[in-house]
Amino acid sequence: MAKTENETETETKSETRDVVELILQDHRRMEDLFRLMRSVEADRAAALREFADLLIAHALAEEAKVYPALKRYKKIEDEEVEHGEEEHEEGNKALLDLLEVDEVGSEEWDTKLEELVEAVTHHADEEERTILNGARENVAMERREELGGEFLAERERQLKAGCGAVDNVRRIVGS
Repeated sequence: MAKTENETETETKSETRDVVELILQDHRRMEDLFRLMRSVEADRAAALREFADLLIAHALAEEAKVYPALKRYKKIEDEEVEHGEEEHEEGNKALLDLLEVDEVGSEEWDTKLEELVEAVTHHADEEERTILNGARENVAMERREELGGEFLAERERQLKAGCGAVDNVRRIVGS
């Protein structure tokens, strides 16, 4: 699958290794993709494919590499991390609902898109205020950069595996 101009731009922006900044970059890219999916002038189906891959790869990399490490810090509450995982499940379900809509741009598409936007935006906002601020304040930069490397490697592995494909999202939601 060919990369869009913006995907290439996102990859070159990732010069930082700070896991907090990397996660924030993904959140901003998701917001850009929401705008594209809402635009009648954009290739909404392509934006959804990129979004699906990014959302799933991002969440799986956080859950595999970042969240377990952050739970070890006293000032980052386990409940916040566990709540983040629950919100990933909600976002994945909303993504699946949109992926299963037959016609891009239909009324059903618009409704499911707004449900996805709401779930993901709520999670990103909460994660930024609680988990990421906690990481920024309590985790040394060297450790954040180590986590960033692990996050990027896992995220890339998931992207190469086509993690946002509808059948894979169904499997993740069903498990």
